Amino acid sequence: MQETLEFNPSYSMLTLALGAGEAVKAEPGAMVAQSGVEMTTGMGGGGFFKNVMKSMVGGESFFLNTFTASGAGGWVSLAPSSPGDIAWFDLNPGQNLFIQGGSFLACTTNVETDTKFQGFKGLFSGESAFFIRAFSEAGAGRVYYNSFGAVKEMPIQAGQTITVDTGHVVAFTDNVQYQVGKVGGLKSLAFGGEGLVMKFKGSGRLLVQSHNPKAFGAKLGAMLPPRQG
Repeated sequence: MQETLEFNPSYSMLTLALGAGEAVKAEPGAMVAQSGVEMTTGMGGGGFFKNVMKSMVGGESFFLNTFTASGAGGWVSLAPSSPGDIAWFDLNPGQNLFIQGGSFLACTTNVETDTKFQGFKGLFSGESAFFIRAFSEAGAGRVYYNSFGAVKEMPIQAGQTITVDTGHVVAFTDNVQYQVGKVGGLKSLAFGGEGLVMKFKGSGRLLVQSHNPKAFGAKLGAMLPPRQG
């Protein structure tokens, strides 16, 4: 499989060239164009009930599309629904990557995905109550993710705390822990322009995005004319 990334970091599109029989799994709606591949749709990991709950509470689809190249090979171009960058993460066997909200784009077929419920702290964070857990038990795999705006990796060292606005979190590895809190007091929460945050500790990798989708949506919504009727 060969990757070509175009138009990044603002309006990124990922094209995957697949050899005969090679395949990739992608989020529904991510396909821009394809040639020489067959698409099938199947359920993501985690079981039917858990995936339905993910769809209802987290707003994510619980189906994945698999693109498989024909005997002559083929290609598929993928892009996220929002403008921003695309990057990838190489998973080792037994390693987990937790991906927030709509940041999952695609993965190699040996990568499994299911959902991890954040509990009530996820609901209070203002973001999805579920993370997508990507993992591989059959060799090394690759996960493709997208960001709203640019993406940046922030390594977390033992004894260090990194505080991130909930709307800027993209993903983190499984040896990182977090708590949901706020910056400053009630006055800061009400008038300071900052909402809830996630405080990360541990020793691992944290991925953040430069723009907050909900903040952008709120600003854009304020510019729209009121609905009639």
